[in-house]
Amino acid sequence: MDERRMLPMSEPTKEELLARIAELEKQSRSKKIGKLEFRVGAKGGVSVYGLGRFPVTLYYEQWIRLLDAAGDLSAFLEGKKSMLKLKDPS
Repeated sequence: MDERRMLPMSEPTKEELLARIAELEKQSRSKKIGKLEFRVGAKGGVSVYGLGRFPVTLYYEQWIRLLDAAGDLSAFLEGKKSMLKLKDPS
């Protein structure tokens, strides 16, 4: 049995901990505000991350159909805007 003693790790200072917390909060905010991220899944679907809590995943043909209908979707959304729940701009 090896009886080497492990050197104790030094504890971070209060300032180091506060700096780390600030860094993590900044990263978290930037991801929430953040840009959209696209990934190809194992089954060949394309997932969009950053729209909400869960990714939106469609296959190639579905994305093409959706993109082709973008003008219609935009007009629909504008026409129904008064019925839609909108996020507070603040």
